[in-house]
Amino acid sequence: MHEKLPKSVPSTSEEGVTQISSSSSLPLEVSKENTINHPVLSAKSLGRQVQNRWVWQGLNFELYPGEGLGIAGPSGAGKSLLLRAIAGLEPVQAGKITFADQPLASWSMPHYRSMVIYLHQRPAIMEGTVEENLRQVYTLRSHRDKVYNRHKILEYLEILGRRADFLERHSSALSGGEAQIVAFLRVLQLQPQILLFDEPTASLDAQTTQCFEDLVKTWLTKQPKRAYLWTSHDPVQLTRVINRSITISSDQEISDGK
Repeated sequence: MHEKLPKSVPSTSEEGVTQISSSSSLPLEVSKENTINHPVLSAKSLGRQVQNRWVWQGLNFELYPGEGLGIAGPSGAGKSLLLRAIAGLEPVQAGKITFADQPLASWSMPHYRSMVIYLHQRPAIMEGTVEENLRQVYTLRSHRDKVYNRHKILEYLEILGRRADFLERHSSALSGGEAQIVAFLRVLQLQPQILLFDEPTASLDAQTTQCFEDLVKTWLTKQPKRAYLWTSHDPVQLTRVINRSITISSDQEISDGK
């Protein structure tokens, strides 16, 4: 039996202010033990201002171990901005983000970004083979204590329905969907605690999308405190990959100096 997860906290209902709603989708299998733990990540009264308006404001939610949380909302609602803010790649003008019971501001950013990783819609792939792209991240200071594990990558490729010779493909010959696969492998090998998926399967066919989702579930269940956020324009997909969702909508015009 699936356990009911804690709901996200609704925001203020003033006109024009971003509204957050929580709704259950077809859940993943989440253990009762995980649902009663402290959240691994939370946002409190979060607000993002762009020029003279709030993209979202008064945003509150908690992400629990073993959970897949969907971020829903119309185009322009700021879903990608939210994921990037959680990853420490964008500023916020109000509220705070907490990870592992510590405010985001207290973390060393390289260390934080090795544990909470944003997967771009259009990932950057360097020149060279797929395997060279995977090895390249270990030259970064924050990952020099880790070792490239080809055997683990081959296990991931098998789940994704790809053969070992995929590692020999040159980046210039990759399709958009294959580039998304490389970016996912590049992130997954680092064993992050939280993944932030921004339309991660937008360029994949239906069969590869299913394989991608299977690999996400495999990753999620390997460690008890892993979790992820996921944006998608496909509501059917969201029913497969999330336990619940929050919806961000509307914006607020503000005057100069407010």
